[in-house]
Amino acid sequence: MVKVFGLSHLFMTLFLHCFANFMVVPAITDVTMAALCPGKDECSLAIYLTGAQQVIIGLGSLVVMPLVGNLSDIYGRKVMLTLPITLSVFPLVILAYSRTKYYFYAYYVLKTLIAMATEGSAQFLALAYVADNVPEGKRAAVFGIMSGFASSSFVLGNFSTRFLSTSATFQVAAAMSVVSLVYMRVFLPESNMRIGICETDCLLEKSPSKKWNLYNNLPSINDTICLLRTSPTFSKAAAVAFFINVADVGLYASLMYYLKAQFHFNKEQFADLMIISGIAGVVSQLIIMPIITPLMGEEKMLSVGLFFTATHMILYSVAWAPWVAYAAAVITVVATFAGPCLRSIASKQTGPDEQGKAQGCITGICSFANIVSPLAFSPLTALFLSDNAPFHFPGFSLMCSGLAAMIAFVQSTTIRPPPIPETSCDDTSTSSSSTTEPLV
Repeated sequence: MVKVFGLSHLFMTLFLHCFANFMVVPAITDVTMAALCPGKDECSLAIYLTGAQQVIIGLGSLVVMPLVGNLSDIYGRKVMLTLPITLSVFPLVILAYSRTKYYFYAYYVLKTLIAMATEGSAQFLALAYVADNVPEGKRAAVFGIMSGFASSSFVLGNFSTRFLSTSATFQVAAAMSVVSLVYMRVFLPESNMRIGICETDCLLEKSPSKKWNLYNNLPSINDTICLLRTSPTFSKAAAVAFFINVADVGLYASLMYYLKAQFHFNKEQFADLMIISGIAGVVSQLIIMPIITPLMGEEKMLSVGLFFTATHMILYSVAWAPWVAYAAAVITVVATFAGPCLRSIASKQTGPDEQGKAQGCITGICSFANIVSPLAFSPLTALFLSDNAPFHFPGFSLMCSGLAAMIAFVQSTTIRPPPIPETSCDDTSTSSSSTTEPLV
């Protein structure tokens, strides 16, 4: 019963944190354009600044995320969750106060510095928390339910943006970010990492001895390399994570500027588009995934999700009318299968003491994709939305994102379900695993 309430408090913490961050997404494009290029629908400076920010954040996250994952294995998930949730308040407070040019630059610099140390950490620490408390056979479904809560916050955050002014949007977001911090500190219990069900041996125990690790309690690049070399399935999942993140970052770095330039979308229309995507994600992750994942398996669900991810990106790139963008957003009802299934596959390859390392490794690889993707897609987006494009194809960068997602799909087809393992733990652990009550 304690675990049940622990997960419900985790889901609520993640919901509040994501709500605060998602509700500003529809407004940030208009704020950026107004600060940098007032009165224009196309702004190369905004595109390049967004790309530069993603590259810098990716560089920081590439180094910091494995460190955060390792430290969470040592000091606990709740302790490490406090850092990103606390720091996320400060950039929102700046834009809640003012959105003029110099305040925007202050927000830009502070957001970049904070995101270098925290980008994606709340999500992967929550995944590690779930892995600590949920048996392997149920992780994909529970990961999907957790993603469904995040999608619900995405829907409600974007829906609330439609009824708030820009200044009120950032003020409410800052307040909700504080509420998420207080709720987490008061109600969320620390995860019992040592009491998890022992179904998988520790990968790092199977790896060759480390000869050049200077600090026993701190991670090194050697830990990440060992995780990738010891398990072929984990390395394939990491490759899929890289390519799908290249595609996702390319999509979301370009999509809003593309829609604003092509169809003159504003804050309300961006919010509509995101609400549709969010509702599709909620339906997928809270209703569809828990039903069909046990039947199909995470590996097939991952491939299906990636195929439709590529499809909806390509459909965005050839949109000939505003309604096509809304139709593409509906496809995310299937595309959202990919994320939870990928994390579940990675989680099953590591032991109970390595969940933070594993999720931190995958997040670090995604951060490397955050470096590569803007370097390629920001110039492409700026070029093909300008008057100097070599040929008329405004959605060319989105098409390239779809091709990257298709590479991830092809790679995912090489991931095979693991054979039914022999009992690797003592009888007591096995019996406790078989009698574990549903956690959700």
